Amino acid sequence: MPITAVTPDIFQVQIPLPFALRIVNCYLLRGDDGWTVIDTGLNTSKARAAWQEAFTKLGIRPRKIAQIVLTHIHPDHYGLAGWLAEWCVADGGESPPIRLSAREAWLAVHFWGREVWQQPAYLAFWQQCAVPADLAQAIMETTEQTRQRTYPHPAAHHIIEPGTPIRLGARLMQPLLMPGHSDGQLVFYDAADRLLLCGDHVLQTITPNISLWPDGEANPLGRYLDSLDELARLDVRLALPGHGPVMADGELHGRITEITHHHQERLAQTEAALPQPSTVYEVSQRLFNHANLSVHEMRFAATETLAHLDYLVRHGRARWHEEAVWWFEGN
Repeated sequence: MPITAVTPDIFQVQIPLPFALRIVNCYLLRGDDGWTVIDTGLNTSKARAAWQEAFTKLGIRPRKIAQIVLTHIHPDHYGLAGWLAEWCVADGGESPPIRLSAREAWLAVHFWGREVWQQPAYLAFWQQCAVPADLAQAIMETTEQTRQRTYPHPAAHHIIEPGTPIRLGARLMQPLLMPGHSDGQLVFYDAADRLLLCGDHVLQTITPNISLWPDGEANPLGRYLDSLDELARLDVRLALPGHGPVMADGELHGRITEITHHHQERLAQTEAALPQPSTVYEVSQRLFNHANLSVHEMRFAATETLAHLDYLVRHGRARWHEEAVWWFEGN
């Protein structure tokens, strides 16, 4: 897989994924005490081989992994953290600390640490969204298959406190909490070099999924839009994302504006998709062409629709009737 030196001390490693995104961008930062890994990929044979190839090409021994830092715990970023730590130990190194925010550490244990079938809130959620039973079953099965690709789980998590500088490789960077795509997602900012490791918070070619999940924090879309405003105040010359191309020379700020406009348009479309009281699944059918979506993508279509409906309710543009099945209607 491609390995690119984005700066003299930061290498982007493209790790393959077995679904539509195809690639997750992970990063290696060189430091005096070893290498910092930023995000890891999903635990598949192709992903493991890509890491082995990257280390070989760069002349790095696995024992030189000093720490593994996760922007968030979605499986394409979290899934190989435990394996990388074990690989380091197998090469004669000490188990590297795996660092992430407190909220993401809780989610990792709460969601990825239990079989999907043992999570009653997740099962009930699809019924409340009025997702057909056969599709709900397929969603549960594919989610469990993905969950199994996050093994082995890290033995322990080390918590990163937003606002407290952290050394990543040779750089002292500021971790900033940027919720929305995931409750506790962190980005890392090097003010001196105007460089940002932005995870999945802002992507150049696709819009990050913003979903409302069972056991997720409230108002994800509102929190996301607020955090975009916060991010727009940073002076960034180079942004390194979790997917897609690097953003340079003001592209980040232009993309923030585009994403904000996208969500305002999507909110208007969602509001217009409520001609009569409707379920989450019915609204998602009006907003997305389900015929072209995989089971994996239909899961996100429903939860993203719910996030936009929730935002409309919070701003007095719709009403939410929380019965055995959730119903929404416009005002």
